[in-house]
Amino acid sequence: MTTKNTTAENTSASVAAPAFRYVGVTLDCADPADLARFYAGMFGLDVTYAGDDFVFLGGADGTPGLGFNRLADYRRPTWPDPAQEKQAHIEVGVDDLEAAEEHLLKQGATKPETQPQPHRWRVLLDPAGHPFCITTLA
Repeated sequence: MTTKNTTAENTSASVAAPAFRYVGVTLDCADPADLARFYAGMFGLDVTYAGDDFVFLGGADGTPGLGFNRLADYRRPTWPDPAQEKQAHIEVGVDDLEAAEEHLLKQGATKPETQPQPHRWRVLLDPAGHPFCITTLA
C-alpha cells in the first residue's frame, strides 16, 4: 500500500519540532496578589514572579504552576447560575475530602449550595469566585 506524503509531512520530517513543556494556567481576577496567596497556601507553591497586574506561582523544582492576571472589568463566575459562566475549573486531588474542605473554607474558599456528586467530589469557589473541585478520585 502506498501513502501520499503531504507538504506538512515533508516539512516535519526535515525540520525538528520545537520543544514544548506545560508551564501553568492563568486565572483572570480582580486582585492577583490576593488570589495567589490563596492558591499558594493550597498547593505550597512559591511566587516566582510578581507585578502589579500578574503573579505566577511555581514550585522551586520547576513544577508547573498557576498565574493570576488582573482584569479591569473582571466579573465573578456565578456557577451554577449561567448568568456569568465559569470558563474553566481546576480539579484538585486530596486524601480526605472532609478535612480538605474544612481547611479550604477556613482559608477563604466558599461552598456553593449546588453539589452535583458530593460523595465523589466537592465544588468550592476560590476568593475570586472561580469554581474548583476537590476529590479523592485523582
